[in-house]
Amino acid sequence: MYNLPRGEVSEWFKEPVLKTGDVERHRGFESHLLRHFFLQIFFGDKIFMTLPGNIHGKIMRAVVEFDMIQDGDKILIGLSGGKDSLLLTYALAVFKNHLAKNFSLAALTINPGFDDENFSANLEKLSDFCRELEIPHTVRDVDIAGAIRSANKNPCFTCAYFRRAAVNGFANEIGANKVAYAHHLDDAAETFLMSLFSSGQLTTFLPKTFLDRTKITVIRPLIYLREYQVIKFVGEKNFGIIKSPCPFDGKTNRQTIKNLIADLGKTFPDFFSHITSAMRKNSVGDLWDEPKTRAEMKSIYYSYVHH
Repeated sequence: MYNLPRGEVSEWFKEPVLKTGDVERHRGFESHLLRHFFLQIFFGDKIFMTLPGNIHGKIMRAVVEFDMIQDGDKILIGLSGGKDSLLLTYALAVFKNHLAKNFSLAALTINPGFDDENFSANLEKLSDFCRELEIPHTVRDVDIAGAIRSANKNPCFTCAYFRRAAVNGFANEIGANKVAYAHHLDDAAETFLMSLFSSGQLTTFLPKTFLDRTKITVIRPLIYLREYQVIKFVGEKNFGIIKSPCPFDGKTNRQTIKNLIADLGKTFPDFFSHITSAMRKNSVGDLWDEPKTRAEMKSIYYSYVHH
């Protein structure tokens, strides 16, 4: 079972005003309440969940800045079982009971069909996790492993394509108008550099994107969190991380870029923050115009060669 924090809730917690004496009489909760009182969410009379201020603040900043959640939204969470998606699922469950927005949640896990018995065996743990959070959870088998074997393309591209198609299709099935992915700031920076190195383009994924074909809005509430913050929080909560079944895990171009950023950060301490600054539209300085075609240059050319 996942270790969700628990505690008994008495009438004292429901008093509108906290008094110093009240806090002192409940010494077991004293420091916790002083730090996190406004972030506590109570479920019934037995379970409460919290987000520490640094995590809550950055997720809230992203949600507000990019206006990610509206009344009536049904949000499908892409839950892989990795650290990032576990935090996303937990955080959205907290927000569902904390924000002044009326929205619902569901979670989907894709079983990609790789030969990994441990992954299949651990899927029930994800269902338990979602059950604790009162989030409906579904597992879909998608033969991504077979698609990778038969496709003569980059395995990461193939995997991402079929995962997105499966998630978007399921979202349409259940009437979800939004899909939430657990990409964080490190993911965005890595994608930015990968695009530069592999295609010569300065681009990365957006915090919020509307997909015209499926009429689904993709949101990324963790976009301002650093990966080390995710690792720390999930470790402290003792969430049971499920290892990726992908045989290419840790052997990808993304991992190479991740290592490169870490290495350059040793020489240039502000390197990561400069990457994320460069991802903003207002960071673009003087750049060359796009190349002219031969037809566009024809008259200028003749001015140089004809007397």
